[in-house]
Amino acid sequence: MISAKCLKNAIISGSNNICIKKSAIDDLNIFPVPDGDTGTNMSMTISAAAKMLETFETDDVATISKKVASAMLRGARGNSGVILSLIFRGFSMGLQGKTEADGRDLTDALGMGVEAAYKAVMKPTEGTILTVARMAYEAGNELSATQNDPVIVWEAVVKAANEALALTPEMLPVLKKANVVDAGGKGLCTIFEGMLSVFKDGEIIEFNESDDNKAEDDDYFRSAAAQFDDDIRFTYCTEFIVGRDPDIATDTQELRGFLQTIGDCVVVVDDEEIIKVHVHTENPGNALQAGLEYGSLLTVKVENMKEQHKKAQEAEEQAKQKTEEESAETLTIAEPVEELGFVAVAAGEGLVELFKDCGCANVVSGGQSMNPSTEDIFKAVMATPAKKVVVLPNNKNIIMAAEQAVPLAEDREVIVIPTKTIPQGISALLAFDPDCEDIDEALDIVSNSYGDVQTGLVTFAARDSDFGVGLHKIKENEIIALENGKLTITEKDIVKAAVKVTKKLVSKDTAFITVISGEGVTEEQSKEVVDILTAKYGDNIDISYVNGGQPVYYFIISVE
Repeated sequence: MISAKCLKNAIISGSNNICIKKSAIDDLNIFPVPDGDTGTNMSMTISAAAKMLETFETDDVATISKKVASAMLRGARGNSGVILSLIFRGFSMGLQGKTEADGRDLTDALGMGVEAAYKAVMKPTEGTILTVARMAYEAGNELSATQNDPVIVWEAVVKAANEALALTPEMLPVLKKANVVDAGGKGLCTIFEGMLSVFKDGEIIEFNESDDNKAEDDDYFRSAAAQFDDDIRFTYCTEFIVGRDPDIATDTQELRGFLQTIGDCVVVVDDEEIIKVHVHTENPGNALQAGLEYGSLLTVKVENMKEQHKKAQEAEEQAKQKTEEESAETLTIAEPVEELGFVAVAAGEGLVELFKDCGCANVVSGGQSMNPSTEDIFKAVMATPAKKVVVLPNNKNIIMAAEQAVPLAEDREVIVIPTKTIPQGISALLAFDPDCEDIDEALDIVSNSYGDVQTGLVTFAARDSDFGVGLHKIKENEIIALENGKLTITEKDIVKAAVKVTKKLVSKDTAFITVISGEGVTEEQSKEVVDILTAKYGDNIDISYVNGGQPVYYFIISVE
């Protein structure tokens, strides 16, 4: 029988095993785009449980499994981490009320986890971690009908998991072409093997935490205030809404052009009734005066960004003085007094500012290669003073983690709008009408607003790849561009790549192009991209520029 102590040690051993091998699992990722790699996400997810177990004692497996499920749910990062947490949530359900576990109990619990994982994925794909988990369960379930020894049953589970892993290249041609197995499946096998070491031999696989890249992980999720430059070009963040005068021409291109001469981060969105404006400038009065030429001002908000930055730096310094334990226990929960609030995921000072300026109460630091945990998103939700909190993940690998936060917030409703890119998130926010009396109607508009936004991304290849997109073999650090998530361009120059991907996205219906520059991109490079696009499209399309400061992506291009 498996005791509480044995199960506790098995989880710790499984966690240690994947922490040791996470880099090798990361290397199995075949897509060359820098991302939140599978081994890292899975190791961070189960490490949240292992860390909790170090100081936790109990006499029954039910309590151990419940604690593990809770910790992994909150610590889940990326899609692979969420699926892993769901598999172990099955242990919590299957071992409920039990002091010890036999072979039948283990397979029943694993089966519940597999079922939950399949249900959570909208379009389950075979040849992934799901297949490995399912085939492992099926083998264990068949054996446990006649053999109840938990060690023998778990040996069968591990053996079947590895056999399923070996089959993943046959199920997914892209894996076969790259001559690798599925990374998520490999991660699951690694964890199961670590658990078997304890079940069979009583030995915890050891891992020296000093070898872990914990400092790097902490940097991923440091507060945005720590990333801000002291050099803020324009002092005032100015945002206003103009109620259109029906007797005045509707073309806002002249307004946009004027705002770009007096500031940056210009966003002008309009319909038949209103014009919504956002600009960073030294002369907010001039921006407001320009807006008055189109109608009457309905709302005005002007904030001193330098003063805000100063306060943010002070707060950051104070936070650094606290111990890690004190910081972990601190959670500022806001009473849900407002009807609606927004939370977004973004990285880069310019993008964080932009999302907040557009109405986000909180922005979770994260994105590509920096997947926040469910707990990170949950904390942001609870710090938002609203009865309904809308979460914009802005990355396909963060959507599942965001969805796991929904049941955690018991005193407020959490709505995840599955935005997959930064442009989609911005479009969704700008579609929200704060003056709409029917909140549900306003949310319907937001939910249906972002689908037509086209996204271009310029980044670098994180690894050598032959991804089968009709291109030459991609070399590590080569410049690549993605068209709505599809890799279509390789280049030597980021400016050329940005222009090329934009041209592919523009159609006869395009009205707006927004160029968002990232970390390490010079002003000259940004200006060159904007100038080339303006020369080609400026007569018919409004072209805006935002210094986003985001990592990973040299340029994010929004076309709508």
